[in-house]
Amino acid sequence: MTKVAEKRRAFRALHESGCFVLPNPWDVGSARYLQSLGFKALATTSSGAAWSLGHADGAVPLQPMLDHIRTIVEASDVPVNADFLSGFATAPHEVAANVRRCIDTGVAGLSIEDATGDVPVLDFDLSVARVAAARASIDATGGDTLLVARAEVFFSDHPEPLKEAIRRLVAFAEAGADCLYAPGIKTREEIAAVVKAVAPKPVNVLARELGDLTVADLADLGVRRISVGGLMACSAWTGFQRAATELAGKGTFGGFAGVTSGADLNALFATNATRRAP
Repeated sequence: MTKVAEKRRAFRALHESGCFVLPNPWDVGSARYLQSLGFKALATTSSGAAWSLGHADGAVPLQPMLDHIRTIVEASDVPVNADFLSGFATAPHEVAANVRRCIDTGVAGLSIEDATGDVPVLDFDLSVARVAAARASIDATGGDTLLVARAEVFFSDHPEPLKEAIRRLVAFAEAGADCLYAPGIKTREEIAAVVKAVAPKPVNVLARELGDLTVADLADLGVRRISVGGLMACSAWTGFQRAATELAGKGTFGGFAGVTSGADLNALFATNATRRAP
């Protein structure tokens, strides 16, 4: 547990100042590769994990997801944040119980959404109670796991998504969330408004449909961390599908042009295994 505690301290420190990128691997290989590039922390992706298991996002049951999260944690030398969806429950006490199980995987942080697969956005009071329950569960284990609360309003049909997202994020912060996240904010104005509303607590921005905004731009706006969700898994699937459909449809091999060599991958993972050996 000493190593877990060290990772959690390091993860919290990353949220105290500056801005860092939190890429999302979907298996052990992608986690170790991202780590080799120097990223200081990683985050699981529910969608990437689901696709690797042959499911749609949100369709992986709790135990297989916990197994996946633990696998990524144990494969990584850096802190890992768990994409824990809606906590795999609706009722606050059930969310609290599942959060405890997620903490036991050794994660440095975990996120809870205010939506389920059946409901685009949960009732406001219920959503706040769920965050408070997750906070209490974390505190009962020592309080060192970072809690991220997500407002999913931008993926609903709410008439004023920014206003409602801010209302929820402020309430989540007051309920004990350490970091706030409203996937779907994408303009400078939206991002700045969210950062200002929950300050001094850190804000996560999803690197999706951000136009020409860069990491440096987001840092200037006061964003603490940037995640990519399932985009890296999507990029891998894009290359795989392109090659597979060409082979199946045309019987040609152009989809394999320019791919990374097996020798390079073997060298990467051989070096990685040597570094991790006791």
